[in-house]
Amino acid sequence: MAQLISALLVMCIGVFGCALYFYGANLLLDYCFPAKQRPYDVIARNLRIRNAIRPWLFIGPAMLALGLYFIYPIIDSVRLSLFDRSGEAFVGFANYQWLFSSTEFFESFKNNMLWLIVVPTLSTFFGLVIATMTDRIWWGNIAKSLIFMPMAISFIGASIIWKFIYDYRSGDDTQIGLLNALVVFFGGEPVAWITVPFWNNFFLMIILVWVQTGFAMVILSAALRGIPEETIEAAVLDGANGIQIFFRIMVPQIWGTIAVVWTTITILVLKVFDIVLAMTNGQWNTQVLANQMFDWMFRGGGDSGRGAVIAIVIMVLVIPIMVWNIRRANAEMEGR
Repeated sequence: MAQLISALLVMCIGVFGCALYFYGANLLLDYCFPAKQRPYDVIARNLRIRNAIRPWLFIGPAMLALGLYFIYPIIDSVRLSLFDRSGEAFVGFANYQWLFSSTEFFESFKNNMLWLIVVPTLSTFFGLVIATMTDRIWWGNIAKSLIFMPMAISFIGASIIWKFIYDYRSGDDTQIGLLNALVVFFGGEPVAWITVPFWNNFFLMIILVWVQTGFAMVILSAALRGIPEETIEAAVLDGANGIQIFFRIMVPQIWGTIAVVWTTITILVLKVFDIVLAMTNGQWNTQVLANQMFDWMFRGGGDSGRGAVIAIVIMVLVIPIMVWNIRRANAEMEGR
């Protein structure tokens, strides 16, 4: 109960604190540069000053937070990557040499690439199919709400749910895992799913696909609603069937949105950490870059140099996709 009260208190302080800041900052700005009962040239000057300062009242705290929690960590990570495990002795590029000779790193990198191929593709595909199908039924909004619900669950919460689905009990113990219970019901032998080599990575990916399909569905559903009805009606009059309309009329018109959704999920996948930590902790060849970074940085005595190098690799992989995503989104907004 104490934790619940503390969380509610923090939320209230945050919300009301922000509202109080913006109200007070605007009031102070208007007081310092009044626009009433002054000569015309003074009023015009004060209005120009107020209009120039006011946007910074809104974006200033965000930029300060970004500088403190984003820019500074990047700079410090680059610095730490050039030092030893304690962050005190300068070792140059020794950590980078270790990185490219480490079998653990290449295993993690390979697993991340596998996640990159599977998760964004399946999430976007399922989201597009569901968005198309639910727009054609009267209870579509109910279905969308149910499919979107996993987005409200944290990755740790989703992992715990699926841990019960994959649960395995040895011997004659009753199988409480849903998947093994079904296997036993149909006469099969229970399997420790998350320890099965290679395939256990896919069992973990299913969790993220389950969570992200709702996100893809909502964005793509909005894009589908923006397709002019005239093009659909013209295709129907020309004798096109449902599959032809979907692939030749609908998909090409929302291809930009599909690409943005795919790349957004790709960025998330590059940073995947919670699911692997909760389900396997990187065991049984399921290690990924973010989890390996966590292990080197905070476990076994910690090695800030090697942990920082892996963090930089993740950042280098994410930045080009993020830049392309932003440019694509801007082009969509401008109608290009």
